[in-house]
Formats: sequence, structure tokens, C-alpha cells
Amino acid sequence: MINSEYVNAFNTMGESGIYWIDLIFKICVIALVDLASILGITYEEINVWLFVIIWPVLTVYLIIRNIFLKKKLRKLIFKSNLFLTKM
Repeated sequence: MINSEYVNAFNTMGESGIYWIDLIFKICVIALVDLASILGITYEEINVWLFVIIWPVLTVYLIIRNIFLKKKLRKLIFKSNLFLTKM
């Protein structure tokens, strides 16, 4: 018997018309429903946690990290250029 959480999750999704995209989406929905049941929360709550809280925070962190690493790389390149010009 199919769990009602699966049915509710599948009913809220649209069909893209592209088989492999729909298949991957369905697999992800099943994984999210299973993870939600393990964590003791609903499918909708895990969606909010993932796509409204965790994903944006991770994106902002990675942007800031990239800016920091880019500045660090520029410093290293500048130092190596100074070293090479002194030789």
C-alpha cells in the first residue's frame, strides 16, 4: 500500500513531459518523504528547510567564500609577480 505522504507529494507536482526529469523528480520526492519520516517531520516541512533555509544560506556562504578565495589568490599572484621581478 502506498503511503499517503507519497500520494500527497506526487499530487502536488506537475509533469514536465520529459521522462528522465520526471523520473529524477519522483526519486527525489520519495527520498524526501522517507527522510521526513525518519526525522519526524512532514514532506512540506523538509521542503521548507531545504529550499527556503539551507539552500539560500549555503549559496550566500559559498559566494562569500569565493570572494575571499579570489582575494587570497590575487594576493598570491601579486606576491609571486614581485618575487619574479626581483630576480
